[in-house]
Amino acid sequence: MNNKRLVAWLGIVMAVAPASGATPETVLAEKVRRQLARISHYSVFDNLAFRLVEGNKVILLGQVARPVVARNAEDAVLRVEGIRRVSNQIEVLPLSRFDDEIRLRSARAIYGSFPLNRYAGNPLAPIRIVVKGGHVTLAGVVANETERGMAELRANGVPGVFSVTSELRVERDR
Repeated sequence: MNNKRLVAWLGIVMAVAPASGATPETVLAEKVRRQLARISHYSVFDNLAFRLVEGNKVILLGQVARPVVARNAEDAVLRVEGIRRVSNQIEVLPLSRFDDEIRLRSARAIYGSFPLNRYAGNPLAPIRIVVKGGHVTLAGVVANETERGMAELRANGVPGVFSVTSELRVERDR
């Protein structure tokens, strides 16, 4: 692993090496990930990521549907012992009733279908639904190719969606 840069996507990086073999960077990255996973207002419609730089600086990345999530993410990371500086590069998506309706319809379509409904109870919602201007991006991790295809198909069937981009990864590809 490169000591200068460690990138973690919350929906993808769920664990680090055991404490006995973990590097200081992976331990710090796990602390940051845990803090971000606990922030208030973080939802299935947000996709947060971070990059650990030079051991003690964090660059926040991703997209959020509400500005409060970006602020809460920055505040949470600043509370992590060992972090000295945070660069908040999270994109706050434009407020849009149209996009909000697509978000809700997409969540119902994806999480309301078998077998994807098993992900609905997960507080970190492995399938992130990012909507901007009627365009949907799916991010996160699913168990297999069938589930990835099903999520894409369900999102494509939502009325009002202009396009669907899938950044979903299959669990074994992690």
